[in-house]
Amino acid sequence: MTASSWTPDRPWRGIMVATTLPLRPDLSVDYDAYAEHVRRLVENGCDGVVPNGSLGEYQTLTPQERARVVRTAVEAAGDGARVMPGVAAYGSAEARHWAEQAAEAGCGSVLLLPPNAYRAGEQAVRAHYTEVAAAGIPVVAYNNPIDTKVDLTPALLARLHADGSIVAVKEFTGDVRRAYEIAELAPELDLLIGADDVLLELATAGAVGWIAGYPNAFPATCAALYRAAVAGDLQTALPLYRSLHPLLRWDSKTEFVQAIKLSMDITGHHGGPTRPPRLPLTGETEAAVRAATEKAVADGHH
Repeated sequence: MTASSWTPDRPWRGIMVATTLPLRPDLSVDYDAYAEHVRRLVENGCDGVVPNGSLGEYQTLTPQERARVVRTAVEAAGDGARVMPGVAAYGSAEARHWAEQAAEAGCGSVLLLPPNAYRAGEQAVRAHYTEVAAAGIPVVAYNNPIDTKVDLTPALLARLHADGSIVAVKEFTGDVRRAYEIAELAPELDLLIGADDVLLELATAGAVGWIAGYPNAFPATCAALYRAAVAGDLQTALPLYRSLHPLLRWDSKTEFVQAIKLSMDITGHHGGPTRPPRLPLTGETEAAVRAATEKAVADGHH
């Protein structure tokens, strides 16, 4: 197995899809549809799933829904190690609770944002990750300073790794220069692609995994793109990347949940509505996502 492949002892590597969550017209969770979605992703070459992330609208879920989503994912994936739940919460105690719940469900790792109820300093960030890591399940840090206003810089990531608190980082800044600094400061810390539209750049910079959005709609093509990219097969990867990039860049936009769900609906898979305060796409935004999705389908992506 290559360093960029999923293995049971490093189950955060490979393509881990940040799953959308199917909702019924009344906005209740359709757990059967979610289980079917997880199975489809694995059957089409994805290595595992990340439930209860932003794409899974975790902020709008009740505690009961959030716990059941994890259990559903574990059962559908066929191997709990292939499930990396998001465990973000305003308080460290609650985040640790969700990490413990993931461990009890048999998950292989968890994904954790820094404290984001306020602009936390380094001491608070390190204490937060130490507390959640005490649950005993591998923790993947999620760096998204655009939304959280807390930046896990390469130097801070190196300190978190030295603390024993994290095994990897989902890097969402879009600043591909960070990949090289992270590798220099923390060579044993796994770099995971965190934004779809810098996949090729981070893959060639040494990323060993992709916490992915658009495989929800195009799992087989995205799996082929990732494997070619991390293998350095630019002859295969670059044309795929260029063809898909009009879609992939939606993963970095504010409307990413609605965009990916709309693409799923267009490709014949259950995307469905989102819970408020997210509103349906309209006007030029909807037209742009629809056109890019239909072009991807016409190009043979699936």
